[in-house]
Amino acid sequence: MKRRSSYLIMIMFMGFVTQAQTVQIPPVDKSPMDMSYYPSGYPILKIQDKLTEPLVARIIYSRPQKNGRNIFGELVEYGKVWRLGANEASEIEFYRDVRMGGTKVKKGRYTLYAIPLQDQWTIILNKETDTWGSFKYDVKKDVARITVKPETNTEPVENLSMYFDKDSKGFRLQVSWDNLKCSIPFYL
Repeated sequence: MKRRSSYLIMIMFMGFVTQAQTVQIPPVDKSPMDMSYYPSGYPILKIQDKLTEPLVARIIYSRPQKNGRNIFGELVEYGKVWRLGANEASEIEFYRDVRMGGTKVKKGRYTLYAIPLQDQWTIILNKETDTWGSFKYDVKKDVARITVKPETNTEPVENLSMYFDKDSKGFRLQVSWDNLKCSIPFYL
């Protein structure tokens, strides 16, 4: 009986080892995920005990590359909802209430979308999170919208980049890619 139990345990163990060996690590994504904070550099300032203001916002987004493509008006179509990045829809989290345009936005996590046009972009905060792309975008879940004017970059930006900077009334999320940049204001 002891011998049968030993064989059974050994067979089960071999099955477990075989299953463990078949798990494959996913490949590195072509559009890596990145994160920015306001105040800028918050985690580093925190461990260095150099904080001068509390954490207000964080954005998590995937960084697509230009790779010689025409971005705005082609890859990112004018007049269509864009996830403001690649892969998962970009998510912004506020650690306190803010205002976007004239709309009060409660602290929490939101998806950030854009509808780019040649001369203006509509920026959208939406309460549906943890979604891929903008395929399931639902206008009924919008929390706030503002219109901003894109500007021309002095030099093309290869990888989509987002970062926060201070403003006299709050802060701005700066979005740059290819030949355009856009500044999205948030007020405290």
